[in-house]
Amino acid sequence: MLRHPPFFVRAGNVNRVSMLPVPDTAIIVVAAGSGTRLDAGAPKAFVGIDGHSILRHALEGVFAAAPAQVIVVAPAGFEGDAETELRAAAGQRRELGRVVTGGDTRQQSVAAGLAALWGDVSTVLVHDAARALTPPAVIDRVADAVDGVVGVIPTLPVVDTLKRVDGSAIVGPVDRDALAAAQTPQGFPRALLESAYAAALASGIEYTDDAALYAAAGHRVGHIPGDARGFKITTPADLERARQLLAAEPLTGPAVAAADPPPRGSHPRVGMGTDVHAFGGEGDLWLAGLVWPGEPALSGHSDGDAVAHAIVDALLGAAGLGDIGEHFGTAHPEYAGAHAEVFLARTRELLSEAGFVIGNVSAQFQGNRPRFSGRRAEAERVLSTALGGAPVSVTATTTDGLGFSGRGEGIAVTAVAIVHPR
Repeated sequence: MLRHPPFFVRAGNVNRVSMLPVPDTAIIVVAAGSGTRLDAGAPKAFVGIDGHSILRHALEGVFAAAPAQVIVVAPAGFEGDAETELRAAAGQRRELGRVVTGGDTRQQSVAAGLAALWGDVSTVLVHDAARALTPPAVIDRVADAVDGVVGVIPTLPVVDTLKRVDGSAIVGPVDRDALAAAQTPQGFPRALLESAYAAALASGIEYTDDAALYAAAGHRVGHIPGDARGFKITTPADLERARQLLAAEPLTGPAVAAADPPPRGSHPRVGMGTDVHAFGGEGDLWLAGLVWPGEPALSGHSDGDAVAHAIVDALLGAAGLGDIGEHFGTAHPEYAGAHAEVFLARTRELLSEAGFVIGNVSAQFQGNRPRFSGRRAEAERVLSTALGGAPVSVTATTTDGLGFSGRGEGIAVTAVAIVHPR
């Protein structure tokens, strides 16, 4: 699934060299569905299973498989949410991921994903985010089975007795030995899949899945064994099944790699933190754990790092340990001028002493400056390291000139954190 390193990744107007190998396989994760049957008040992919969304679990499985370009197709208006989940799941493979906007139909959404493929990609897997618990081994088996002509899908045998009906009458049996239940990801040679999609979109015919579309273009589709965990989360009962499966397992992965995993069935706790600082401090700006030379500093008891302070409040709140003022305020002169690493490392110690493990943190700041996107990965790495490796996502936005942040008077931050009892 890989070519030789390094390769170039374009970010805005900057080319930077990545030491990640160039993948010749891409995985399009379709997350643009509305989730009407799930009826959870949000697009299906963004509904929570436990402490993470359906999309996050799907992406963790994708990134646990062999390296590949990963394209998340998100519903319009939820691209930022998808980017947050992508970054949190990708870890060191962040540069392999991208979010694109889906269309009105599944075929249009997959077509949007196809349009975002890198030139080196020769094999394409299309995966439903709703099959959130699909094991990485299934993903690898599909990718390995695709050749230059035949498409491949994972399947399960049909175990129920099937009947053919006509209205309310049963008219005969159906031989289940000739049937199989299709799952995803479904894998295809890129060139043939793109031509099949072009033909399908031109015809206006909507197919139930990519294998049907591929076969309609005259191409062969084979199958390999799937996995029962690859079921599709469609109804509230499916969602409950996923929750029960996850509750029966210990949590694993980078979020808890630096500490003992929570016990089976433990329930995550969520905290929210906010912080506001005005410009007017001395020296350079410190924000999100980084120094920003030439930018006006924020005023505060320490270095005024509003992002770090909001994260501290979110973590303390999730664990029920009070707030930042109680532990780091003016009554604690030892923290005057301290930077993010000090605050976050001490917060992690407080949580550990209270019996909690940090799951993940997401923060967003509102302000016209500094220009954050070019240093996002650096900031997240510094903050994550201070928290013992827990995933940290930081985003930035402006307010179109509204409010104090829009007038350039300061910065406001909101953070959300998840912690798990040990």
